[in-house]
Amino acid sequence: MKISIRKFERSDIPKKVEWINNPENNQFLHYDIPICVEKTEKWFDSHQGEDSRYDAVIEADGVPVGTIGLLSIDRKNSKAEYYIAMGETAYKGKGVAKEASRLILKYGFEELGLNRIYLFTEVENVAAQKLFERVGFVREGVIRQDIMSHGKYVDRIAYGFLREEWSR
Repeated sequence: MKISIRKFERSDIPKKVEWINNPENNQFLHYDIPICVEKTEKWFDSHQGEDSRYDAVIEADGVPVGTIGLLSIDRKNSKAEYYIAMGETAYKGKGVAKEASRLILKYGFEELGLNRIYLFTEVENVAAQKLFERVGFVREGVIRQDIMSHGKYVDRIAYGFLREEWSR
């Protein structure tokens, strides 16, 4: 299976809405569910031309299967926040997320010249933690009661990946 990532386009919005609204996908996502196409189009339009984020679509053999990207791209401090959301459940557990993660990390370190890529994930999101660690992220600590999710405060784990670790 050939895994690639490409820039998120307006035509991807209906798929993104479908993926996020799927209960099999949204347990650890931080959206007010359900989301709708119209609001997502407004979000998309409001972020055009920004260089503080890079949103991409994950494709497996040319089929869109999820989203991945870098947020809060901070050129002064040379860092960005990573995110991933697999949408097509049939492609989960097949190495797609791992390869897509490598591709976005390569983009961040080699194309953008970032020094650090970081992420936060809920303590309960064990499957994601396994992915992050397999890719090379280092667990840095737990942030207690960091955010409100589904009506309760949740602890999140901070992960980081440094350019020097990528080079090894």
